[in-house]
Amino acid sequence: MKKKIEILAPAKDLIHGMAAINAGADAVYIGAPQFGARSNATNSIEDVAALVKYAHLFNAQVFVVINTILYDNELETCRQMIWQLYDIKVDALIVQDMAIMEMDLPPIVLHASTQANNRDPHKIKFLKDAGMKRVVLARELNLHQIKEIADTADVELEFFVTGALCVSFSGNCYMSVANGERSANRGSCAQNCRLPYNLIDGNGDTLIKNSHLLSIKDFDVSDQIPNLVEAGVMSFKIEGRLKDIVYVKNNVSYLRQKLDAFLEGNENYTKASSGKCTYTFDSALNKSFNRGYTDYFVNERHQSIGSWESPKSKGQYIGKLIRTVGNAYEIENGELLNNGDGLCYINENNEADGIYVNKVENGLAYPNVLKELKEGTFIYRNNDAAFIKIVEREDSAVRKISTTLHLNETENGFELTATDEDGNVSTVQLAHPKERTKNNESIEENFKINLAKTGFTPYTADEITIAFSENWFLPISKINEMRRTVYEQLSETRLANYKVEEHQLVKTSHPYPETKLDFMYNVSNKLARKFYERHGVTEIEKAFELQWDPGKSRVMTTKYCIKYELERCPKYHRENMDKKVKEPLVLKQGELEYKLKFNCKPCEMEIWEKDAEFEIEEDHFH
Repeated sequence: MKKKIEILAPAKDLIHGMAAINAGADAVYIGAPQFGARSNATNSIEDVAALVKYAHLFNAQVFVVINTILYDNELETCRQMIWQLYDIKVDALIVQDMAIMEMDLPPIVLHASTQANNRDPHKIKFLKDAGMKRVVLARELNLHQIKEIADTADVELEFFVTGALCVSFSGNCYMSVANGERSANRGSCAQNCRLPYNLIDGNGDTLIKNSHLLSIKDFDVSDQIPNLVEAGVMSFKIEGRLKDIVYVKNNVSYLRQKLDAFLEGNENYTKASSGKCTYTFDSALNKSFNRGYTDYFVNERHQSIGSWESPKSKGQYIGKLIRTVGNAYEIENGELLNNGDGLCYINENNEADGIYVNKVENGLAYPNVLKELKEGTFIYRNNDAAFIKIVEREDSAVRKISTTLHLNETENGFELTATDEDGNVSTVQLAHPKERTKNNESIEENFKINLAKTGFTPYTADEITIAFSENWFLPISKINEMRRTVYEQLSETRLANYKVEEHQLVKTSHPYPETKLDFMYNVSNKLARKFYERHGVTEIEKAFELQWDPGKSRVMTTKYCIKYELERCPKYHRENMDKKVKEPLVLKQGELEYKLKFNCKPCEMEIWEKDAEFEIEEDHFH
């Protein structure tokens, strides 16, 4: 049997979820009323139920995100909500807190959120044996590591394909909570990583001023899809539950076309849902929100990944500024611009700045405010007015399920049968006297024209056959009525035939690969503690949120490295080692101050609060 490969899209709400399905998503992930890692993207049970119904029509799945850590007083509320989600036929839950594995749950499928920091093959194998059907992999992994996990764990693997990157190991960023008690693991990340910082060396000298030193580019490994599939990935996830509808439709349609090209004629893999999409726009990732792109570490560490000038969307590169003419700009490729576009450039202070284009005329862009720009400045478009207008239309992405229609006669009338691409069948009968047409002429073509009018239904009639023994007459109104009914019934049949996979958790006691857990395991309630104890863990530190030591804590661990970005890495930039920087390096933003610690052996950087004490490693590579 061919293995199904899936595109998984974010849904801020019902409207975004339906738009993602229409654009070609095989599955969507959405927040419930509580406990999702985006506290301002919650949805009612009723809205999730409506999305489930819409998705299942196309054999697409709906996953609900319950990926915050839970406190003791929330456990019962969470358990009851899971039963409600089971009742509305949600396909799976994406969870971080192991407390959920201890609850009295319905037979609902569980996926381990990327928040559970899924990097280690043995821990992932443990999760599979504990009952997780799927694991959302950490974004820091490379192809070899993914392959090793696939070989070790034999579990469904999901991996991000486009969207924003967390600079920290997912689920292990405590910057936000250490500064203002807004916890990322509780769904309210304050995005301290996107702020501007000064970089100060061990001598107290400022090396870099006012730069977004922890802000990194967005992720795009869409051209690695064949390699990732071969490594074992079966679901490609788009980040962005807070993003707008243009971003969702643009990303989904772009990836749908990429994946379909890979799947076409492929003997081993097939798509995961039904229907075919048509678009009125040409998708391109750089036309909606992006900070520039990186493939991160999928192909090892090989390039700079920082987006230091700005955490905002850079957009699509247009060209250089040729010159300012009167109160307008002449820009390379200026003919690409439209009235109402938003442009972005980096100013002399190395900050992102913007221009709004009132009108474009004779190749010149007239801004609402003329700013002094140097000739040769790189100009990007981060708001493509014409593109947005097209994509925002409801009919810019349409998804239809292929059907064949067969009209034949019965003893006392006529019968219309619809068969869809998945083999579902719907039949409708019409009792009607049989009369020949005037002059006994065939009106078969007329019937076909009207049967093909599938309009706003989710179907196309790709093949229509008519089997009459005589040239029978039927009013067009009756043909239309039969067509409407047969498709309404077909939708009901499709939903009735949709099988939600069930999985009843069976409590196990196989050993966890560690016996001591520090705060980074985010244990914040009695059930999570019980879960790990049952699996042989003897020492468990409380979650950071319940015990942090202000001013002295490690608030982030990351694969991203400021020394590497500065080309001062002892492993990759040996030729620059005569220009060593004096440590500890410090990031300063107003009152906020962080020390950087470089762990060169695992190739990681740690961020500590200002009063922390640690030894600086010597740079040595043998």
